[in-house]
Amino acid sequence: MTTLTTTPDGTAARRSVPPSSRSAPARTPRQGGTVLAVPALVWYLVFMVGPLLAIFVIAALHWPGMLQPVSFAGLDNVRTVWDDPMFWDAVQNTAVQLAVALPVMIVCSYMLGYYVAQRPPGHRLLRYLLFIPGLISTPAKAMVFYAALSPDGLVNGALQSVGLGSLTDAWLASPSTALACLIALDVWSGIGFTAVLFAARLSSVPDELGEAAQLDGAGHWRTMWTVHFPVIRDYVGVVTMLQFLWTLFGSAQNVLLLTQGGPGTSSTTLSFLVYQKAFIAADLGYSQTVGVFLFLVGLVGLLAIRRVFRQTY
Repeated sequence: MTTLTTTPDGTAARRSVPPSSRSAPARTPRQGGTVLAVPALVWYLVFMVGPLLAIFVIAALHWPGMLQPVSFAGLDNVRTVWDDPMFWDAVQNTAVQLAVALPVMIVCSYMLGYYVAQRPPGHRLLRYLLFIPGLISTPAKAMVFYAALSPDGLVNGALQSVGLGSLTDAWLASPSTALACLIALDVWSGIGFTAVLFAARLSSVPDELGEAAQLDGAGHWRTMWTVHFPVIRDYVGVVTMLQFLWTLFGSAQNVLLLTQGGPGTSSTTLSFLVYQKAFIAADLGYSQTVGVFLFLVGLVGLLAIRRVFRQTY
């Protein structure tokens, strides 16, 4: 494209206009990115939604084993579970486990994470040491606790060496201490990993907040709970939800490896009851009825934790 312009001496001259200066219609961005999400969506529907729906279907069936004939049971499994004392013992044990392990783990992890976030001497090494329990397999953790809590283990040996032999006990075989041992294992295996998560989040909090609080006369305890905690309140909620789910659904493996739900039903949890009824008693309908109840407990628990730790500003 060319235009005519007038020079100072009065003659006309042609000047070319670059094509880039021409007005062009705006290009609409392509909307083809949705196709990339199709494989992940299919995977989620097949391996997440599918098994979830299968739980509700199997809970309405009478299915005495994988290769046995199946019949419709309706609400018979619900009535059977509701009238079973073992189920209520499992509910009580699970409630105690969550009520003790979750607050202790979150509070201690937050305090330990706050200490690491202050970058004390050797804080890098301390992060690795805290993360070690998260790198150990579940059977290895169970063997460590079995070696410590067996009748001739480290705990009883230490008590006898200091003259407290009367306090020795078969910790994993006693109805009064079996569940407490499992709770101790949950706390020990989760507190270090959670503390590292808290330390990583607290490291992103501006240092000016803590410095301003200390200039106003606040100590570390007050700064930790009244300054830093409100800033990462939503993150504390996320970590609490994760630990809630891990404790609720993951306790079966520790029970299986250490106590088998005993003595009696003193250490039977809901997640172990699902395993026991499905793979030992071969009662899939009962098992998945408990699984439905476990799913509802997890859903209500997540909503409650989300509401408690939501930001108020």
